[in-house]
Amino acid sequence: MVETTLQIGIDTIKEHLKTAPTAPGVYRMLNSHGDVLYVGKAKNIKKRVTSYTQENRLTVRLMRMVSATTAMVFVTTRTEAEALLLEASLIKRFKPPFNVLLKDDKSFPYILLRQDHEWPQITKHRGARKHKGLYFGPFASVSAVNRTLNTLQKVFQLRSCSDVTLESRTRVCLLYQIKRCSGPCVGKVGREEYDDMVGETRAFLEGRTSGIQKKFANAMQEASDALDFEVAAVFRDRLNALTHIQSHQAMVNAMVDEADVIAAEEVAGTVGIQVFFFRAGQNWGHRAYFPKHDKSETVEDVLAAFLAQFYDNKPAPRLILLSHEVPDQELLSDALTARMERKVAISVPARGKKAEVIGEARRNAREALERRLAETASQTKLLQGVADLFGLDAPPERIEVYDNSHIQGTNALGGMIVAGPDGFMKNSYRKFNIKSDETAPGDDFAMMREVMRRRFSRLLKEDADKGRGHWPDVLLIDGGKGQLSSVMEVLEDLGVSEDVCVVAISKGPDRNAGREQFHMPGRDTFMLPENDAVLYYLQRLRDEAHRFAIGSHRARRSGDIKKSPLDGVPGIGPKRKKALLHHFGSAKAVAGADVRDLEGVDGISRAMAQQIYDHFRD
Repeated sequence: MVETTLQIGIDTIKEHLKTAPTAPGVYRMLNSHGDVLYVGKAKNIKKRVTSYTQENRLTVRLMRMVSATTAMVFVTTRTEAEALLLEASLIKRFKPPFNVLLKDDKSFPYILLRQDHEWPQITKHRGARKHKGLYFGPFASVSAVNRTLNTLQKVFQLRSCSDVTLESRTRVCLLYQIKRCSGPCVGKVGREEYDDMVGETRAFLEGRTSGIQKKFANAMQEASDALDFEVAAVFRDRLNALTHIQSHQAMVNAMVDEADVIAAEEVAGTVGIQVFFFRAGQNWGHRAYFPKHDKSETVEDVLAAFLAQFYDNKPAPRLILLSHEVPDQELLSDALTARMERKVAISVPARGKKAEVIGEARRNAREALERRLAETASQTKLLQGVADLFGLDAPPERIEVYDNSHIQGTNALGGMIVAGPDGFMKNSYRKFNIKSDETAPGDDFAMMREVMRRRFSRLLKEDADKGRGHWPDVLLIDGGKGQLSSVMEVLEDLGVSEDVCVVAISKGPDRNAGREQFHMPGRDTFMLPENDAVLYYLQRLRDEAHRFAIGSHRARRSGDIKKSPLDGVPGIGPKRKKALLHHFGSAKAVAGADVRDLEGVDGISRAMAQQIYDHFRD
């Protein structure tokens, strides 16, 4: 059977070879559902794809991939470098199961020195670069940015408040009083002096610190000679803060000014990667990554795939130092050079200071990977305990946990969190705004039925064969027998009650944590010992679902509180709303006004006044 399936896959590829281009580009292999199995790049697409038809050269992993292939898609590019960048982008988009996948690829925080205001602001930034200014980064974490900003406020005293706050202040704030801001909002600093501070801040973030230290030291000495010890103390504190941040820059040396140091280590068939960020001669933190890959992949292959995906949405520095030589290293350098429009060098240092930095990064990569494996082993043991407890054939790959939140039926919503072998899968979290007219406000059972019907009706459309990774192994419901009956009623109506293990967890006697009761179809209610590790794990899942549902409910409620009755009036935008509120004082007064009074507001015509009047009377 396996041989037949493999031969069908090979025949499919041979059929697509008839129209395969000989140009550089990217190819995609698809299964019978249209899902992308694999994305690859090639200098010559036809030549590369031909290799998949040579059965004797296929590894077990490639045999599985070819056996599942029912269609292919080809996209040509001008150069192989463009193909490499397109391949990385498509891998991140489609997440093919046979590619090395970079997970948890969040954007990095930066420090922004704004230049679009007469009083430049220094602040933390993440996301699209909408403001005109200088962006310094990336920093490995928000905490690294906060520490640097805290020191910059001590040393250079630029404002960190928003433009609205700056323009509305009539007296100094706490930051000025604790010497973290120079007080431009109330004229405590002149324009020329503030511009000097901005220049010093930029110089520091660009690594030009010696002149700043000398300037502070001279100013402190001059103030001391003039017996102005209060001013001397200010410069002393700023000098100390500057020295403090420089002394805490680990692994800094003149050989590494602007570079990303990327090291990979393998333990028990799993690869961990550590990335260090060096900018302006300073270490701006590091982050660990654990790409998803097949155990047959080599460290070099995993690292190469990681690099292309990592820089898909991030600016590359002028130098990238690697722990291993990787395939297509020169090609990647050319691709990043073309994207950044400046030279991006990639090297693997064998000796000297740079090699020492790589060695330190490799040590961190190994330690992080060993911690990760220890956590994974613990997680695997817990999931096996869940399987034994609930009578599953194997440890669950996907656990979905549901909870509802509302206040007397208002702003009702259901929350779903997902957990698996790698912990919480936050990208899969979902919230369901309760919107059915048949769901009575405050009816928890009806809310749960609506959530389940919407969730599994959609799942049946998207994943009808229950085999593509989105079908849950366990449904954990926060509630008792009533919630369990509501869920089972929906699952039976949809014909999927036999395909998933459903468990309701309630607080038990006196609603004490640790005395939870578990309810399952066809099984008596049971409890676990208070010190049971599986109980703690299920409590954490339940509490995470509760936290997510409550947080989503509060966000929705806060949004409703901020809404004005004027928001529902057709033709009333921000300017007219502001004019109406300024004239009448409140939305309630606007609602009670007659047409003549409304017409007296700037920007409100006779027709608009009548429309507003009719809106509130209807």
